[in-house]
Amino acid sequence: MLKFDEPKCTNPSCFFCSMKDTNPFRRRSKLAAIFKEIPRTESKDHVLVLSGLWNIAMSEPDDPEFPSLGLFECMSKLIHKSIKNSVWLLKDQNIFIPYYAAHIIGSYVMNKEDLAAMAVDSKVFLVPALLELLRGKISWVEQRAAARALGHLASHEKSFEAVSLFEEEIVKLAMEIATNCLKNVYKSFLGVEDRGRLKYQSDLLTRGLGGFETENQKAEEWGIQLQCWSLFLLNCFASRSKSIDRICEGGFLKKVIEMWGGLVNRKSPGGLGLIKSLCKTELGRKRVSEVREVIERLCDLSRSSDDWKETALDTLLLLLKDSNVRYRVIDVLGHCLVDLAEDKVVGDRVAQIVLQDYHKIKYSGLKMTTEEAHRSIENLWEIKVERKKKEKLMSETELEERRKMVKSLKKQGKKKFLKGFVKEAMEIYTVGIDLCPLDMLRDRVVLFSNRAQCYLLLKKVESAISDATRALCLSGVNNPHGKSLWRRSQAFDLKGSTRESLMDCLAFVDHRVKHSNTQMIPYYAAQMIRKQMSATCIFSGVVSNSR
Repeated sequence: MLKFDEPKCTNPSCFFCSMKDTNPFRRRSKLAAIFKEIPRTESKDHVLVLSGLWNIAMSEPDDPEFPSLGLFECMSKLIHKSIKNSVWLLKDQNIFIPYYAAHIIGSYVMNKEDLAAMAVDSKVFLVPALLELLRGKISWVEQRAAARALGHLASHEKSFEAVSLFEEEIVKLAMEIATNCLKNVYKSFLGVEDRGRLKYQSDLLTRGLGGFETENQKAEEWGIQLQCWSLFLLNCFASRSKSIDRICEGGFLKKVIEMWGGLVNRKSPGGLGLIKSLCKTELGRKRVSEVREVIERLCDLSRSSDDWKETALDTLLLLLKDSNVRYRVIDVLGHCLVDLAEDKVVGDRVAQIVLQDYHKIKYSGLKMTTEEAHRSIENLWEIKVERKKKEKLMSETELEERRKMVKSLKKQGKKKFLKGFVKEAMEIYTVGIDLCPLDMLRDRVVLFSNRAQCYLLLKKVESAISDATRALCLSGVNNPHGKSLWRRSQAFDLKGSTRESLMDCLAFVDHRVKHSNTQMIPYYAAQMIRKQMSATCIFSGVVSNSR
C-alpha cells in the first residue's frame, strides 16, 4: 500500500504547528507572538484557530497558559474589529470569530478568579468589547456568549469592579434582554423558514450535525440560556445590593417571577433566584412585597413539587421575618400560611414568625387588612398551639375513642363519595380532620387528600390545593402521597398554574413507577404531561402573539 507524506506547513506563524513544538519555551514564545499578530492580520485560517481555541477552552477552562500569553487581549481586539469593520466581518468565515472570541473568554473566566482578574486588566479593554456584543451589535447568538462571559466576570470579586464601571448600562441591557430575548430569537431565527436563516447561526447551533429540527431545538435552548444568563448577570449586582431600585421596577418583577429555565435548564433558578437575592435587602423586600402577583407565585411554588420549592420557601421566610412587610405579605398569603406551617422542613419556623405577634392581634387591637388573613392566623394558632395543648391534657381513653370515631368517619365519607354525595362527603371529612389526633399521621393524610378530591369536584380549586399540600407535607418528602400529587396537579391545572401542575404530575408518575409493579405511565397522566408541556413551552406565548 502506497504511503504519501503529509504536505509540510510553510507558515512560520501557524498556531497548530506551534502547539506541536516540544520545546516549551519556544512554544510559548511562538503562541504569544501569534496572539499579538492575529488581530492585525487577515487570513482564512484565523477562524480555524479560533475554533481550535474554543475547543481547548471548553475542555480545559482552568489552564492559565493561553491567558498568560495574551489571549484575552487578542480576543477583545477581534471583537472590537468585528464591530468596527463590517467589510472584514463579512469576508470569508470571519462572521464566526466574534462568537468564538466571546465564548472563549467566558470559558476561561468561568472558574478561576485569578484568570478573571487577568481578563479585566486595564490594558485589555475586554469588558467594553463584550458590552458591544451585549448591546446586540451583531446578533442574539453573540449576545448570548457576551452575557455568559460578563456573568462569569461579575461573579468573581476580583473582576466585579471592572464590570460595575458599566453598571447602569449593563443592568438596563440585562433587564431588556431577559424580557425580550425569546421574542427576538423567535423573530430572527425560529420563526424564519429554513432558507431565510443565517447559515453561520445554523452552523454554530448544530456544529454541522443535524437538520432543521436540531436547529430549532438548539435555538430554543440557546434562547432560554440567553434569558438565564441575563438573570444571572442581574443577580450578580443584586447579591451585592447594587441597582436594587432599578431591578425592582414593578412591571419587571411581574415578568421575572415567571422566568425559569424550563425542563431543559432545571438547574437554573431563573427569576426566582433573582427575587430571593432582592429579598435579602431591605429595599428589595419592600418593593417585592408591594407586587401581589410575585407573592402569589411564591406561594404556589412553595406548595409544589418544583425543584425550586425550597428557594421559594426561603424567599417567603425572608419577607415574613421583616416586620415592616410581614403583614402585607400575610394579607396576600391568607390560608396558605397554614399549608406552609405543615411543612416538615420550615413549618415550625413559619409558625414561629407569624405567631410572634399573635397576642397583639388577639388582645391589643392589631388588625389585619383582610378578614381571611386574620382567620388564617387564628387557625394557625389553633393547630400549632391550642390543639397540641388540648391533646396533651386528654386521657388515653378519650384519645382512643377519637381514633375509633375517625376510622368510622373515613368509611362514612368514602361511602357518601362513591354514591355521588360529594358535598356531604366533604363535610364528613372535615369533621374527621377536626377530631383526628395529631399523631395519627396516616389517617390525617388520607382525610386531607380525600377532602381535596371533594373540593376538586366542587371546583373549589384553592381549597383543593391547600388540602393536597397538607397531605403531602404530612406524608413527607421521601415518600409523598401519590394520590395527593395527582389531585394537586389537577387543581393547579384548573387554576391555570401550568408549571406547578406539570411538576406535580411528573412527581406523581415517578412515585407510581417506583411503588408499583408496572412501569407504564397511566394514560390520564400522559395526557396531563402532554398538555402542560405544550402550555409551559417557553416560546408558546411568543408564537401565539406573532400570529
